[in-house]
Amino acid sequence: MSFDITPLADPRPGASSRRLAWLASGDDGVPLGSAFLRLFTKEGQEHLAELRLAVHGAERRQGVGTRLLEAAVDAAREERRRSVIAQAVQGSPADLFLAARGFRPVLTLTYARLPLADIDRATLDALVEVPHPGYRLTAWEGTVPDALARSFARSRRAMDDMPMDDTDFGTVVWDVDRVVAAAEAVARRGELLHTVAVVDAGDGSVVGFSELVVPGDGLGDGQHYGTAVLPEHRGRGLARWMKAAAVRHTLERHPALSGLRTDTAESNKPMLAVNDSLGYLPTHRAVEYQLDL
Repeated sequence: MSFDITPLADPRPGASSRRLAWLASGDDGVPLGSAFLRLFTKEGQEHLAELRLAVHGAERRQGVGTRLLEAAVDAAREERRRSVIAQAVQGSPADLFLAARGFRPVLTLTYARLPLADIDRATLDALVEVPHPGYRLTAWEGTVPDALARSFARSRRAMDDMPMDDTDFGTVVWDVDRVVAAAEAVARRGELLHTVAVVDAGDGSVVGFSELVVPGDGLGDGQHYGTAVLPEHRGRGLARWMKAAAVRHTLERHPALSGLRTDTAESNKPMLAVNDSLGYLPTHRAVEYQLDL
């Protein structure tokens, strides 16, 4: 089979990364597959690239994916990247493809969904109303309020010890500018960002957060982004408190939404337990692969 690999230009670099892209097409110009390589640009992750590769089902096993992969890996080397990561649904063709081409599994993720129509509102309300002495909940839509911006940015270190197993993910360095840029990126996609945070009642600082992104039309499924609590405030049920509050907000603000989705490392037993207690049902597992350059 004869086909061409064409490099493409991505006109919209992100606040913390930029992308390279390639299109595979046949002699007749019909697209066969594509590859995107996300190059992280912020301090702590300049060594890392993330690959997304797709080949049309009817065109597989003809070398298209291999050629796209070669182009992306060569570019990663030229960009002096140390690691390339890629994700595949466990047992899928992509899972087998990556394993056969030098990628090694470094992390397993459990994906789960909460069907909103099945929620027991009384139970949910009870979880949100449980007192947590010394703490209070706050919430906002879109960009963090100025009064909480610095404290919220500092609280992002709660994600630093998130279980990543053997993934060479590096360290995400957060400041106010990055927090604001992330919220603005969600808004540009036409989606809605809702954040619930736990505040230390003593000094007014944010000590934990839970982020949820909802489609702009309020239909389909929402997606949890991150839920984390600073290490010194763990063990008090704050993560479940925030996530329950986010679920209740969704029911009130977006009554037509069907469900909420989340993904969690299998080694993150505390968060898996939180999800189970709120009624999230596992849908599938995915494997994070890494190629060491």
